Amino acid sequence: MRKIALITGATSGLGKAIALRLAKDGCDIIITGRRQERLEEVEKEIEIKYESKVHSLCFDVRAYDEVEKAIASLPDEWKNIDILVNNAGLAVGLDPIHKGVVDDWVRMIDTNIKGLLYITRVVSPTMVSRKSGHIINIGSIAGKAVYPNGAVYCATKYAVNALHQGMRIDLLPFGIRVTQVCPGAVDTEFSLVRFKGNQQRADKVYEGYKELDADDIAEAVSYAVSQPPHVNIQDMLVMPTAQATGTLFHKEEEKKQD
Repeated sequence: MRKIALITGATSGLGKAIALRLAKDGCDIIITGRRQERLEEVEKEIEIKYESKVHSLCFDVRAYDEVEKAIASLPDEWKNIDILVNNAGLAVGLDPIHKGVVDDWVRMIDTNIKGLLYITRVVSPTMVSRKSGHIINIGSIAGKAVYPNGAVYCATKYAVNALHQGMRIDLLPFGIRVTQVCPGAVDTEFSLVRFKGNQQRADKVYEGYKELDADDIAEAVSYAVSQPPHVNIQDMLVMPTAQATGTLFHKEEEKKQD
């Protein structure tokens, strides 16, 4: 029987890449996001490339009533979700704490923490009743080490790390696997969103070294999911070779100056 995987934030970047990869691996896919046109595009791409069935849900993970309504609307054949990928998340702004924009803080907290909690709260009871399932939480190097001007974003990813560990403990008696995948620098829309559409500033983040791409993280998720039932890949930190910490990079322009 084909497994059903639900991926939040699947309209672009990591979410889209993970949806495509799990479809390639033989899963039927539920994709979620706030942009209906993007969902339709991803749905068509999956259907063209793979034999997977696809079901789209357009809602905002920040709104618990929308999450409840969307999951309740699933047809019976889609209700038994085997894999939940908590991918929806973002960084907004890069300011010191005394100059932070409160609206940016709220957006990050509501998406990265509350959104993950809301979708997990609605999906996990079915996994518990079946004593089967796998939850993948997309964390970040920012949840392992704080960096300058990123206090609130890092705090949200530290929260993901703590929630991941708590989920693993709470769901242990039910045979549910819980995995955290923490990327370093990945070239997606991440920096463009962080810098509020400033493409030039976003591009500079990835200058001078080979960054990860979304497929690298999708590969990590695929690996975790593909393990036999008695194996749980609990925590993965995936970094570019040129990156050692959240802020320490070996860049080509630095090498030329030596």
